Amino acid sequence: MKIEQLLVQHFYNNREITLQGMGTFTLSPEFMLPMENDKEVVMPENVISFHYNPKATEDESLIDFIVQQTRKIKPLASADLDSYLVLGKQFLNIGKPFKIDGVGVLEKNQTGEYEFKQGHYANSKLEAAPALLKEKAEDDDISFAAIRPSSGGNGKKILLIIASVIVLVLIAWAVWHFLLRKKDTGTVTDNPVEQTTTPPVVPVDTAKPVEPKKDTVALQPVAPKSDNYTFKVVFKETIDKAMAIAKMKDLIARGHMVIMYTKDSVYYKLAEPFKRPLSDTARVRDSLNKYYYKDKAYIELE
Repeated sequence: MKIEQLLVQHFYNNREITLQGMGTFTLSPEFMLPMENDKEVVMPENVISFHYNPKATEDESLIDFIVQQTRKIKPLASADLDSYLVLGKQFLNIGKPFKIDGVGVLEKNQTGEYEFKQGHYANSKLEAAPALLKEKAEDDDISFAAIRPSSGGNGKKILLIIASVIVLVLIAWAVWHFLLRKKDTGTVTDNPVEQTTTPPVVPVDTAKPVEPKKDTVALQPVAPKSDNYTFKVVFKETIDKAMAIAKMKDLIARGHMVIMYTKDSVYYKLAEPFKRPLSDTARVRDSLNKYYYKDKAYIELE
């Protein structure tokens, strides 16, 4: 199960949740969740309140709930929650909203504080609440193997599961789209330099076969100086130079920070540079692998 789902479930269980570095969400005691899935419910306005607190610390009860549901050790549960919130703060820092499906949206105002806008949800958006959704403890994926055609209430449950999968796919796409557009302070990406070289004129030896002329136009990958970043996250390695350059130029044209370089003129690498403490390498790599590169990215320090 995703961290966001666990977070929302715990919120509706306890009616209060604290996110470190952000603040505290509170559910009004006057709002009561229905006990039946089929009962129609709409979230009233101002039921959820938010208190901004950049010094807020980790919510121990939330960590314990994640441990209980995922069966992970406490440090891993804490790291998963921290990665999710770091990604949310990156959205806020580049002017993008941070949406918690089932709760609302956080936005950063001109003074640098976080403002909360409650969402208006019906049953389909309150599935994370324990009173509305009784789901088995499972990992991130949802299996459809056990779903069999049925009538009555089972048909509605199947539709709710399909709707949940669609929401998760949209969230994953949004993370992938905005992650490529984030800007890391102090990082400079140079565009590929197009150079034209003219080979020297050599007299043709009629006693030897004439070798075909090589292409005189070569695109040379240019990487920024190493003092402009502390480490790189390599996400692609190929021997097809033309394809690598085309991919890099396409990503740069869309506003992404991507560099290309090679050490042996055989294998060409595409990477994202970061100017952050080396202690952040694992966290950055894991975040990129989780939401975009599918465990294919790795760290290079040179």
